Amino acid sequence: MNASARTTGQVLLASAALLLVSACGSGGENTTSGTGDTAPATENTASGTGDTTTEKKPAAPEELRFTAQTLGGETFNGTSLAGEPAVLWFWAPWCPNCQREAPTIADAEAKHGDQVTFVGVAARDEVPAMKDFTTQYGIDGFTNLNDAKAAVWARFGVTYQPAFAFIGADGSVDVVKGSLSAEELDSRLSAMAR
Repeated sequence: MNASARTTGQVLLASAALLLVSACGSGGENTTSGTGDTAPATENTASGTGDTTTEKKPAAPEELRFTAQTLGGETFNGTSLAGEPAVLWFWAPWCPNCQREAPTIADAEAKHGDQVTFVGVAARDEVPAMKDFTTQYGIDGFTNLNDAKAAVWARFGVTYQPAFAFIGADGSVDVVKGSLSAEELDSRLSAMAR
């Protein structure tokens, strides 16, 4: 082995040792100061080079720091949406505007659902009425939350329905109060697609 190859090998070995030592001290979690939220790091290793880079999932915006129940009774953590484009649609089963808009939401999810995560946030009624609404209007193909006391609504400043919260992959939050036409919704979703 020549001196150049030995030096390169020693540098790579030393780099690997430093990475191992620093990784052991971190506990494998990234913590955003003051929030208590942790996000796992993802490691990308270029094949054959030994180079390792760590990418952090963006911190969740304050609005997404909630836990709620789905209409099926499962726990849903809003921070699971961090780092990906998502749209929250705020609705109530008895709302005539929501009833008119629901088929547009179902169509938009069918078109954009592979690139934008859809979450319905139902409030101001009982779970059976909410479930009936999702089935009747075809929005049962994506997650809908039981926000009967409007706690999630309050996090986004929503006081009436329908309303939307567009969450960018960068953590931006844009709340639109009121209905959107199919064209307006399609334009917004196309612009935020992954």
